[in-house]
Amino acid sequence: MGILSGFAPWIVYWVLVGNVPFGTAVLVALAVAVAVFVVAQIRNAAGRTLEIGALATFLLLTVLTFVGSQSFLERWLQPLSSAGIFLVALVGALIGKPFVREFAEVGQPKEVVESDVFARITGVLTWIWIAAFAGMTVSSAIPPLVYGDATILDTRTPLSFICYWVVPFSLLGVAALLSRVLPDRMVPPAEEIVRKTTFVAFAEAEIDQLIYLATEHANREAGPGKEAYDVRIGSKGVPLVGDETRESWPSTYKVRERKR
Repeated sequence: MGILSGFAPWIVYWVLVGNVPFGTAVLVALAVAVAVFVVAQIRNAAGRTLEIGALATFLLLTVLTFVGSQSFLERWLQPLSSAGIFLVALVGALIGKPFVREFAEVGQPKEVVESDVFARITGVLTWIWIAAFAGMTVSSAIPPLVYGDATILDTRTPLSFICYWVVPFSLLGVAALLSRVLPDRMVPPAEEIVRKTTFVAFAEAEIDQLIYLATEHANREAGPGKEAYDVRIGSKGVPLVGDETRESWPSTYKVRERKR
């Protein structure tokens, strides 16, 4: 449910903007954005990218709503709100903080969060949402660019209501559906998931000793009833700070049910 709270300001705004005065819609959305941000700070919850982005987006939309003309607002409020969430998601992905990953990490063990599978799934889902937001932005920008009298309140002109409403929210629904379906299809069997870790060994340890230590460490991480296999050691250990007699070695392993 965390990701739903991240989307909450936009969802509230899109529900209200065509049904109540624009000022009311944007102020309510801004209030929700502030509330979500404050609650997240108190709880140290995930989703910082969306929270900060929502605040910035709706602060800007609030200013535009109270200084812009009615005709400008009717043409451009919908494209601008879609552009806001598109830019938030895109910038988050480009700076290494994709919003899907931020939410997905909550409650997951370290070995899952650091796995290649987790990175691949959250990366694909992030770009699916970015593509959906981009499509929403482009679609909602078509009426004001093509049709001079376009308005989000128009229910009679197909170009307006299809591009402002039908296409954007169809894309939103498709992204939500793919987010539900794709992870199950992308996750390999549990025994094939490669987990990453590190272990400590003396600097003069030989390869057989390193393999033994790596295996023992992996078995402890695997937990009761499980055993590590396909244990592999990194190419070079890193001396510990303040203790050059020992080194930290990277390793990977897979987990399966312990054989009896």
